[in-house]
Amino acid sequence: MTSTLTGTVALVTGASSGIGAATARQLAEHGAAVALVARREDRLEDLAADIHKTGGTALVVVADITDRTEAEAAVAQTVAHLGRLDILVNNAGLMLLGPVVGTDPDEWDRMIAVNNQGLLYTTHAALPHLLQAAQGGPRRVADIVNISSVAGRTAGSGYGVYNLTKFGVSGFTEALRQEITKRHVRVSVLEPGAVTTELGSHNSEQVQSEMISPFFTGVEVLTPDDVADGVTYMVTRPRHAAIGELWIMPTEQA
Repeated sequence: MTSTLTGTVALVTGASSGIGAATARQLAEHGAAVALVARREDRLEDLAADIHKTGGTALVVVADITDRTEAEAAVAQTVAHLGRLDILVNNAGLMLLGPVVGTDPDEWDRMIAVNNQGLLYTTHAALPHLLQAAQGGPRRVADIVNISSVAGRTAGSGYGVYNLTKFGVSGFTEALRQEITKRHVRVSVLEPGAVTTELGSHNSEQVQSEMISPFFTGVEVLTPDDVADGVTYMVTRPRHAAIGELWIMPTEQA
């Protein structure tokens, strides 16, 4: 049986762990060849080996997408080795929480670089290939899925600049959707609630204990596979159907 995404190529950023790794696995299971983009080569190699063992195709692309040259090279390497590009999942993200007052602005720069600039660089480089795939690919449609957060829907004290980056992702997604979706490049945003990933681990122990741990207390949180299910659903819709926004929450959080 031909799988839903057979003959297509997907690029997933932040693929070395969490939502990115789970999404890459699921897209490969549906028949896509997957470019795994992140900085941690050892993890990418392990993931690629797992995908190959199950009969899938995966390409390891080591890149820091906050560097525009590396982001552009990651897209170029994907197309050079896998032949095309049909799906882009902008998943790489960084969450550093805390008050605006007294915070080191270097933390803001790091978040903006990953959550916004990296997404922009990768999207810009991918767009010509996605537009081409929509014209002549096996499905005659292409997809961009930007992973945002419920922090891109609701602001909160201590989340200020993270909110800024994720609200920005939602705004950019909607503007680009209006620009190109009629050309059959579907542009979507997925906003997860609490997920068991490494996202919070980059914060200080104090922030983790005071802001992050209570958020997870008493809630059966999402797994990366739950979010990957959502991505897969979005990119496997028939050509005439576009999912602009998907909000996935733990039942007890919603």
